[in-house]
Amino acid sequence: MTTALSSILVLAPHPDDEVVGAAIAMKRAIAQGACLSVLFLTTGIAQEAWFWERNAYRGKVAKRMDEARQVADAGGFKIAGSLDIPSRRLIEHLDEARQAIERLKAQQLWVPAYEGGHQDHDVANALAQTLRDRFEILEFAEYNFANKQVNSNQFPDGAGNVLDLSPEDDVFKRALLGLYASERANLDYVSCRHEAMRPLPAHDYARPPHQGRLFRERFHWVPFRHPRIDWRSQAEINGRLSAFVSRFS
Repeated sequence: MTTALSSILVLAPHPDDEVVGAAIAMKRAIAQGACLSVLFLTTGIAQEAWFWERNAYRGKVAKRMDEARQVADAGGFKIAGSLDIPSRRLIEHLDEARQAIERLKAQQLWVPAYEGGHQDHDVANALAQTLRDRFEILEFAEYNFANKQVNSNQFPDGAGNVLDLSPEDDVFKRALLGLYASERANLDYVSCRHEAMRPLPAHDYARPPHQGRLFRERFHWVPFRHPRIDWRSQAEINGRLSAFVSRFS
């Protein structure tokens, strides 16, 4: 789905999304001669934390970016930049993020799917939607909770171009995932059997990505505001994204 010597910009909402969703697709594109770089749209670290951890934010950001640089070196791609936006706050910086993407030159954008896995993934997808007239855009599946089960590297509707991973690909992807040591506890569900990509559809951001509970909503039953849970309502996300995308239609 890429052409030789094309320039590809991967929009990674967090440092690790490029590996989770597209490690082998990236590897194959680079092998075909593509010039590939990654823009991290947030720091990957949420500011929400227990009170005794709140002063650790900057240290966690520095560690995550150090891991990202190791991954880039091992994966053979460049880091185009990293926005100083906390995880779960990308939706509050839509214009800033869009301008950062516009400043970078690329023939093709890759972006996480609109699938309800993480609000920042869905926000990144909507950002890309507003740039369809400037770039060829592909979306890649990461994780979702369609049909009431955790699905890894598979679109909620089962569509898309599936890349089957060889045993060598499996080893390569696991090695890159392992470099994100700070995220080890959050990456145990990632598939190393396949990846899935497709041209970016014209998603309706006024509606949830799929019917039923979303991946990011699985723990909304918890009776207190645990800082590791994203409590932003899906209604707010859909309202903000649909209003933003409509500005460019």
